[in-house]
Amino acid sequence: MDAVWNIEKIQQILPHRYPFIFVDRVVEIDEAAKKIVCLKNLTINDYFFAGHFPEQPVMPGVIMIEALAQAAILLYAALKPEIAAKKPIYYLGKIEAKFLKVVQPGDVLILEVIAEKMTGSAGIVNARAMVGTEPAVEARLMFGIK
Repeated sequence: MDAVWNIEKIQQILPHRYPFIFVDRVVEIDEAAKKIVCLKNLTINDYFFAGHFPEQPVMPGVIMIEALAQAAILLYAALKPEIAAKKPIYYLGKIEAKFLKVVQPGDVLILEVIAEKMTGSAGIVNARAMVGTEPAVEARLMFGIK
């Protein structure tokens, strides 16, 4: 999949930096559908695998949620560029999530986020992270913009 936004463009939008940036590439932005698709490539070198769990490395659920939240910020920036250009502070308000599959080193996490509602000060999105065609996480995220 070719990049719509590469890591340099992503870092212009997200305030996160290594080791806390969890989106490697944006591969699709559909403004009409209010949808974004991003990728996170996982390797054994990702710091969280060292302690979660060393004998059988698994991506922590909280980091999968953070990756989806970062994808949601990127979607917000695509849909509301005039607000995103002001470099606001984003914060998660409420999370509803179901964890469905273990994610391990070597997997490519496909992050798909669809806006339910976006305003100048908040957003609600439906999100899922998949490995191939198998859902790993399904979530509804609510966030604020300050």
